Amino acid sequence: MHGSPEARALHERFPAIDLHADSLMWSRWVGYDLHARHDPPLPFAALGGHVDVPRLREGGIGAQFFGLVSLPLGRTVGLAQVIDEQIDALESAITQAPHRLAKVRTAAEIEAARARGQVAALLGIEGGHALEGSLARLDHFARRGVRYLGLCHFSANELSYPAYGTGRNDDEGLTRFGREVVQRAEELGVIVDLAHINRRGLFDACAMATRPPIVSHTGVLGAFEHWRNISDGELRAVADRGGVVGVIFCPKFLGGDGLEPVVKHLRHIIDVCGEDTPALGSDWDGFIVPTRDLCDASRLPLLTDALLAAGMREETIGKILRGNVMRVLGEVP
Repeated sequence: MHGSPEARALHERFPAIDLHADSLMWSRWVGYDLHARHDPPLPFAALGGHVDVPRLREGGIGAQFFGLVSLPLGRTVGLAQVIDEQIDALESAITQAPHRLAKVRTAAEIEAARARGQVAALLGIEGGHALEGSLARLDHFARRGVRYLGLCHFSANELSYPAYGTGRNDDEGLTRFGREVVQRAEELGVIVDLAHINRRGLFDACAMATRPPIVSHTGVLGAFEHWRNISDGELRAVADRGGVVGVIFCPKFLGGDGLEPVVKHLRHIIDVCGEDTPALGSDWDGFIVPTRDLCDASRLPLLTDALLAAGMREETIGKILRGNVMRVLGEVP
């Protein structure tokens, strides 16, 4: 068991919520079993194996958002089916052990799962290309329980342009269809996720938002200069709409390995926006090499210890671990 008794007690009070792990991609590809306790297959390799139900429980994580990934790779059809197959994989895992894992949408359902001793699983799509240009597909995914939609990933799509990747265009923001998607997402209770999108697209989405958006997994430029990280102006735009920003656990974007860089990024968000904005967005199982101290889900209390050692108040840590995301879930019904 990782972490001090003080950290573990905080996780008992505030079971953590992580905004982004790509484990279902591996379940679909290679039959990755969410119920078996795994070790990462190769040391220091970005080959998944970071998340499963036993280690979520060990790490004091009460709810995990699973990213649903489809890779365009030159094609524009069949992408929605890939998303459906990952949702199928989660539902199959729940059927195998419904007492351990529950698919949920709301803050109330997360609390109910906690009371039953289950880990709560939530769904978020990574990249609007999965809609294949159709608002009807957004309705379909909402009916299947998808809780957030990332407008962009690593390629331009019908909605928007990436901060980096194929079709990058820093001079354009949301397309007309992208604006329609944001509006429809809010009507459906699907949170708009602004990870990976370019700066103009992020500002466009925040300007029209009537519900809190999120940035599910990112670093921040004020803590480390990298193309993947968002600026103070972008942080404020998200915070002004009541949104949250999940800090990624990848050293390449944090500017160093270990826990200190993660703490630095979280503290910078607090310095710029206040304590209602930071959250956790690990990107476990998402082709990243995680920081060594957070190399799998069981180790999250080590970060809590680092936040305590940095002098952060327990109530603030509780907001980072759980409270801020629970608030947003309540505000996007």
